[in-house]
Amino acid sequence: MNEAEAKAWLTRELDVSRETMAALERFIAFLREEAAMQNLISAATLDDIWARHIADSAQLLALLPDGPPRDWLDLGSGAGFPGLIIAMLSNHRVTMVESRARRADYLRRAIILFGLEQKVEVAAMDLDKLESQEFAVISARAFAPLPRLLDGALRFSTENTCWLLPKGKNAVKELESVQYIWSHDLRLVASVTDPDSGILTGTVHGRLYEKHQIQARPTKGKVG
Repeated sequence: MNEAEAKAWLTRELDVSRETMAALERFIAFLREEAAMQNLISAATLDDIWARHIADSAQLLALLPDGPPRDWLDLGSGAGFPGLIIAMLSNHRVTMVESRARRADYLRRAIILFGLEQKVEVAAMDLDKLESQEFAVISARAFAPLPRLLDGALRFSTENTCWLLPKGKNAVKELESVQYIWSHDLRLVASVTDPDSGILTGTVHGRLYEKHQIQARPTKGKVG
């Protein structure tokens, strides 16, 4: 997906208005200015922000079941992907977890600049310091490998929480890594911005084994 295709997808599939598209343009300018002072995104993606970051984040909205605005937890928000984009394109109430102080400050300034104070907050701390509460949606883009992510974030979910986890080209391997450890119905969906990349989406129910029992997995071959 190139930049023109990304913009067309946003207007066609998510019905993003001209006003919001203009706000996204301003956000990109803000991001570029800030990226000159701190390493927010890869320099290789600076010319492909619409496709590599905006549309890549926005596609999560298309995977969310219909319903009223939800409480959304975004882990490792970094430059605001996907958390800020979700907030700019929807009425979901987003909590962005970002432990790095400079990035958390950047996110707070972006929230004020785009008038998102009523529906976005930044938790500037490590995830294990955040008070437990229930969220209807949990997203994480390049936050942690799936086993560690589930270990840290399960306490924020319920049986009905929708997990939206972009995992790039490692999606299949990451899903396999929890096959014998976690009870879940996560499924793999191809990214609209890169068909070789995958998104894991669904619900997570809990551990099949406690940490000290993880070695008790099924083995292949003869026994005895």
